[in-house]
Amino acid sequence: MSSSDRAARQSRRRGVAAILLALVALGGCTVQPLYGDRSPAAGALAFDSAVLASVDVAPARDRVGQEVRNHLIFLLGGGKGQPSSPVYRIDLGVAALESSGPTIETKASTLEPSSGIMTVRSRYTLTEIATGKVISRGVRSVQAAFDIPAQEFAALRARRDAQNRAARELAELMRLVIAQELRAATSTQSPAIISTPEELQERDRPGEPASF
Repeated sequence: MSSSDRAARQSRRRGVAAILLALVALGGCTVQPLYGDRSPAAGALAFDSAVLASVDVAPARDRVGQEVRNHLIFLLGGGKGQPSSPVYRIDLGVAALESSGPTIETKASTLEPSSGIMTVRSRYTLTEIATGKVISRGVRSVQAAFDIPAQEFAALRARRDAQNRAARELAELMRLVIAQELRAATSTQSPAIISTPEELQERDRPGEPASF
């Protein structure tokens, strides 16, 4: 066998060895979703979609609030609707506020807004139904920019579209907030194991190695 053949075989062996090492390294890596199950060894209780699906969303007071509620129910239940036996309840107080964007000068030499910013804000209270305990409360808001056409009906349509977009984004934000708050509320920390003086003396008797 020539030296070039031996060099080629050694090169192939090194390549195979590198691939095997890479596969072993990848085998030790795991990817976990943000809302997926977590091992108790990680220091928290198992948390999955069933917990989010146990949240009841209180009725809304207006159209924009209903948009937020509908999307939030879909996100929490995975499209299955409200839970039949809810464990938690979230109350939302939704409001839509419009502010003007940049202005332009028209032929009549008057300043009219050419765009706007729609802010959809909600106060929320997350409660455990059985005990009435308030797990979390706060305020979250989302903004959506939109153009204001000169035609009145088109302008109304643009405002409603902006409200709907902001409502959907707020529902997604609220799902994240609920998941974070419930994870914190249901997580537990393993208690530290503390030995008594008698146990320490028994453990460290002469003739036996001390353990730490």
